[in-house]
Amino acid sequence: MDSHVRAVTAPSIRDNGRVTSPTTFSRSRPLSRPRPRLIATDLDGTLLRDDKTVSDRTVAALAAAEEAGIEVFFVTGRPARWMDVVSEHVHGHGLAICSNGAAVVDLHAGRSIVEVRELERRTAHDVVETLRREAPGTAFAMEFADGIRHEPDYPPLHLDAALTVGPAEKLLHEDLPSAGAPLLKLLALHRDLTPDGFLALARTAAGHRASITRSSPTALLEVSGLGVSKASTLALCCAERGISAEEVVAFGDMPNDIEMLTWAGSSYAMGNAHPDVLAAASDRTAANEEDGVAAVIEDILAHS
Repeated sequence: MDSHVRAVTAPSIRDNGRVTSPTTFSRSRPLSRPRPRLIATDLDGTLLRDDKTVSDRTVAALAAAEEAGIEVFFVTGRPARWMDVVSEHVHGHGLAICSNGAAVVDLHAGRSIVEVRELERRTAHDVVETLRREAPGTAFAMEFADGIRHEPDYPPLHLDAALTVGPAEKLLHEDLPSAGAPLLKLLALHRDLTPDGFLALARTAAGHRASITRSSPTALLEVSGLGVSKASTLALCCAERGISAEEVVAFGDMPNDIEMLTWAGSSYAMGNAHPDVLAAASDRTAANEEDGVAAVIEDILAHS
């Protein structure tokens, strides 16, 4: 592990109709409430438009929140190297939580990883063995701190090329050049199973070994170290700042956001969110294409 990367230990954290108006909120939400101290937002399907841009309205809302003294954390399944889409819109501390909580990244310092909560290679190997047995045809990729490696049957990524291609068992071997890079996530893709069906199967078969979730519309699972999630890493970052869960507002749209939404004192499911996310969040806002995050931030600043 690089000397500048700090490993951290996970605390105990709670687990886990489309909205048509961009300013419609749950009726249970009081007209005024204390201003939150931190906003935690997912990116894809939440803060970002479908074309992966940040709207002018959202840029202005984020800047207004920071100006009002509210910290903003981007909390995403993306790896650090894919954070250029929001790097220009980070103020204050400049930190983001990436890889579903496996890494804390300094966007002011070239997207460098400053904290890591890695997945043990032995555990990843056990999950690979289990899913090969329970779901034949699964293809695997490994997200290391220095880049991605994947099997020949795993589709190439459009944003960057794999550092190495080969069988998962070989890629996870301790003697390979990647041995010095922390393993952040194991990715498992199945071409025939349904996304939620594959997730349920994997959690039943291997959920006692690792944290398993998904954020893709395809049957692509994301496997992290046991107890590692967006919520648990966000909780660590908040604890370092003396911020309680009740002082956090969170936004998300997919199953990998559920723990974060249930942990935060106030949470919003996007209008385009997965049904389980809509059920888990305390409130709802408009879809990502309708600037749902910006609408809530504007409301917070206007009424708190």
